[in-house]
Amino acid sequence: MEKTLTLLGERSAEVFLKDYWQKRPLLIQNAIPGFQCPITPDELAGLACEDDVESRLIQEHSGPSPWSVEHGPLDENRFSDLPETHWTLLVQECNRYVPELAALLKQFNFIPHWRVDDVMASYAPAQGSVGPHTDQYDVFLLQAFGTRRWQISQAPVTPDNQLPGLDLCIMREFIAEQEWLLQPGDMLYLPPGVAHHGVAQEDCITLSIGFRAPSHAEIITSFSDFMAEQLDASQRYSDPHLILQKDAAEISPAALKQVRDIIHSTLADDAAITQWFGQYITEAKSTQPHTVENEPLSLQQFLQHYKQAGTLFRNEDLRFAYSAPSPSESATLYIDGHCFALNSEVAFAATLLCNHDELNYPQMQTLLNQPAFANLLHTLYNLSYVYFEDA
Repeated sequence: MEKTLTLLGERSAEVFLKDYWQKRPLLIQNAIPGFQCPITPDELAGLACEDDVESRLIQEHSGPSPWSVEHGPLDENRFSDLPETHWTLLVQECNRYVPELAALLKQFNFIPHWRVDDVMASYAPAQGSVGPHTDQYDVFLLQAFGTRRWQISQAPVTPDNQLPGLDLCIMREFIAEQEWLLQPGDMLYLPPGVAHHGVAQEDCITLSIGFRAPSHAEIITSFSDFMAEQLDASQRYSDPHLILQKDAAEISPAALKQVRDIIHSTLADDAAITQWFGQYITEAKSTQPHTVENEPLSLQQFLQHYKQAGTLFRNEDLRFAYSAPSPSESATLYIDGHCFALNSEVAFAATLLCNHDELNYPQMQTLLNQPAFANLLHTLYNLSYVYFEDA
């Protein structure tokens, strides 16, 4: 709650979730007092030149067509050819590359961790913008450097109100209902579907904290694929009690019932849904390799190294979450799309690992006397899910 109140000022997390979350916009002036942008425009441009970083360069006027989009990696000389105004550089998952931005996500602990997507950084010179548009997910827009003018409209956006032939979903018509000039440390929260238009007033960086909102189609498709992988290929439709039909062209009610029963019994498995969702929602957004890769150690070597290093760190590239139908009895830990069933002896490790970036050896020493806990940390180390700083 302390970090939450730092972010929301006098507004409690409960009030925010009740009155604003997915309901209406909220401007939070001086949300993070004295905020200093942890990345410079040059550093952001450098990231956009890297092969394993997702980036986009958007030009409103000077590209091959209005609102042209160029996907990274960009050539380092590309930026010297750009005009002085009316362009924007977007870099995704900056929290993977800038530790201070990974730490920034802790300010949003009033939202379940699994809902957080990433921190995108947007750099723009004067008049830089990505046009008026809507997003299908919640977003916090934190002004990090310079100033940006934001305009919003809560009027419904019709499907035909979109410029055709673009790689961007830019609105054809946009009439602002409210506007604000955001200074560093100010933040604007927008629920899904609220039209917004941000324009840089001078060189500026805006940090977008976005949240995962898988479509129903994505959920159904992913779960169906997961269940299909679990099924025995020898299980097939069968009808040993088939009776003679008056019309062989008819799909009988009995056949349809059997097919419905197959689908219902397969998809209504609550335990399977829990396991699938934990794995699905913690899968890495990026296919790029993780920044931490440990050399495997034996259990004895791991414990010795832990004692010497003093601190075990959680790999911030990865998503951690857990489910606990009965916390006192068992839990399932999910990391990077994988699951670890934890019995009652070690179930406490789920909350410990999901809520702490680092585990200090003196505080863990007694727990490490439990073989199940020591073995779990050892396994996670060899998978590079946790690491020692000197590694």
